[in-house]
Amino acid sequence: MPLLKRRTKRDAEIPSGSMADIAFLLLIFFLLVTTINTEKGIYMQLPPKLDEQVDPPEIKDRNLLVILVNNNGDVLVEGEFMRVDAIRGEIVKHITNEGRDPGYSENPDKAVVSFKTERALSYERYVEVLDEIKGAYIDVRNQYANQLAGVDYPTYLARLDEDDVDEVKEKYPLKISLAEPDPG
Repeated sequence: MPLLKRRTKRDAEIPSGSMADIAFLLLIFFLLVTTINTEKGIYMQLPPKLDEQVDPPEIKDRNLLVILVNNNGDVLVEGEFMRVDAIRGEIVKHITNEGRDPGYSENPDKAVVSFKTERALSYERYVEVLDEIKGAYIDVRNQYANQLAGVDYPTYLARLDEDDVDEVKEKYPLKISLAEPDPG
């Protein structure tokens, strides 16, 4: 009787020769498909650089609404403590005063909101207060656009030509002075 060779049984294996290729392809796939959000910060259009020989225009105290925020996030409007959600109403009064109350601006074109912080203020609180300031201007423009065309300001922007939109912006110009932070 001939001897039969006994086969040794092999264990099943997953071929690992191409694993590095697969990992590399997955890495490239995720790098191409993933979006990286780089839009961090506050978009603000800066005014043109002033000529150094020309002095900045004088602003009467009456036309300047001063908002200070300290390191703790406490908000002072004209030296008085105020909640962040109350800032908007105060700014709207300042912008739309038209000279009636001597504590507020003479007219919307002369109204300026000065926003000053201490250097260690948290970014979140800075954005929160700045949003309230800009929101006040949006509210005032919205109200004016409603008077002109019976629609809110964003709808007004979409429906009308640039001349009409410029009328709203000229009536209530966005005048925010971002003062240098105190070293605090």
